[in-house]
Amino acid sequence: MTKIAVIGSGLIGRAWCIVFARAGFEVNVWDQFPLQTSQAMAFIADRLPELRAAGLLADEPETVLARIHPVASMWEAVRDADYIQENGPERADIKRPLFEELERAARPDAIIASSSSGIPASAFTEHLKTRNRCLIAHPVNPPYLIPLVEICPAPWTDPAVTARTREIMIEAGQVPATVKKEVEGFALNRLQGALLAEAFRLVADDVISPADLDALVKDGLGLRWSFMGPLETIDLNAPGGLADYCNRYGPLYATMQEQMQPLEWDAALVDRLHADRRAELPANMQPVRQEWRDRRLMALLAHKAGQPE
Repeated sequence: MTKIAVIGSGLIGRAWCIVFARAGFEVNVWDQFPLQTSQAMAFIADRLPELRAAGLLADEPETVLARIHPVASMWEAVRDADYIQENGPERADIKRPLFEELERAARPDAIIASSSSGIPASAFTEHLKTRNRCLIAHPVNPPYLIPLVEICPAPWTDPAVTARTREIMIEAGQVPATVKKEVEGFALNRLQGALLAEAFRLVADDVISPADLDALVKDGLGLRWSFMGPLETIDLNAPGGLADYCNRYGPLYATMQEQMQPLEWDAALVDRLHADRRAELPANMQPVRQEWRDRRLMALLAHKAGQPE
């Protein structure tokens, strides 16, 4: 069985621990702050019974928890690991020396992946002697409830490393999507960014209220997108498939694209949207709503797992 090392036990690191241990992997976890690791283990211990109750954990929680091993040093975490998942701060100046340390400590054949959500691997691995084994494995938060993982190699990443990372993610129960070349924000955040850009523009132009805009997605587009992608959606929305849809609606979309000029997210707009959200959800209720979100995701994931493709 592939041995895993998780470096950094914050929100993403502890979630990766659940992903890999749930799938049967032995996982070493290390953080430069021991208290962070202790808090991570407590979080995992609390969350595993909920996953079991939702039908998202095949083994008993105690069995899964026993596969996660907090260790005292980075060297101890990675010395026998086949695959390393780094979860440091989203800053290239921090990741660069961290990857230097990982390169020195890890076995020469170990894959070193970063959970970076926007910084390409080329920004912090170019100087490494074994840069060919480094890449991005960008999860969607929280990855134990949302299985998509973007696999984003650097220009020098060995194709075999990319392929093996995909295999590991599939073995872990995740859904890998390979971004074949480096682009700013990878692919998922570019899609999300396009939707957010138009959402902010529609509110700024007073076309729709923030609450009604959210409704467009959660009670409209999102229902389809929870089990179909945008290309399959339009393929099924016209009698003759995707080409027919494009022939019917292509001119409309072309006109809309011309109207979608870049809009700066200035302080006034951000303050307005933030105030609207706090009126809808007071700051002290955010943790409660986050728990609600995760339980709804559990129910959705359990439902999807029981349905045929």
